Amino acid sequence: MNANILLVEDDVNFGNVLKNFLELNEYRVTLVRDGIEGLHTSAKGGFDLIILDVMMPKMDGFSLAKQIREQDKKTPVFFLTAKSMKEDMITGYRIGGDDYLTKPFDTDVLLYKIKNVLKRSLGINELEDKSDFTIGKYNFDYKLRIIKNGEESIQISPKEAELLRLLCLHKNDLLPRTKALKIIWGDDNYFNGRSMDVFITKLRKYLKNDPDIEIVSLHGKGVRLLVKE
Repeated sequence: MNANILLVEDDVNFGNVLKNFLELNEYRVTLVRDGIEGLHTSAKGGFDLIILDVMMPKMDGFSLAKQIREQDKKTPVFFLTAKSMKEDMITGYRIGGDDYLTKPFDTDVLLYKIKNVLKRSLGINELEDKSDFTIGKYNFDYKLRIIKNGEESIQISPKEAELLRLLCLHKNDLLPRTKALKIIWGDDNYFNGRSMDVFITKLRKYLKNDPDIEIVSLHGKGVRLLVKE
């Protein structure tokens, strides 16, 4: 899931290490160094999660979060702090923070928290481990990115696999266009939408030999993978 994360952290070394770690785990990270820059960057929008250090120059994390929440009630906010005082944690939650981590923290715990908050905020359940799907007379192995029909097999690209997996998870139901674009491309802008249309056309070709399968695009709404049982 290529979610967009805004990381506001004034510690140069720690900020770079955390940014690199999140990018290794396939997140897109914008790193800024102080609260004022964080406020200007967050105002541009397009982020799925904002991670704020509490103790920063120019504007602390709590003050920054309060200003962000005046304009943006939905984007999840995490606080990072070297302090573990109960009062600070309560302050963070009262402002509208979604979670709180005390340095040093376990990076696996951070990833778990990120995945779960994104799951809730985007209204998705695609973070499950399911990777094998039956689509009519085809078998789709998401991890290997292979579509098989008897002895015939097709190797597909990573984005094709991501899109087909989302369609399978929404089989015979609507996959909202915005959701697919956010999860796979990280942004639901016009150009990514055109790219998604190209991939849908490719998936139709891969599955064309089964007349019981249809991929239907609903203008402005999303896509349906229809499979006759």
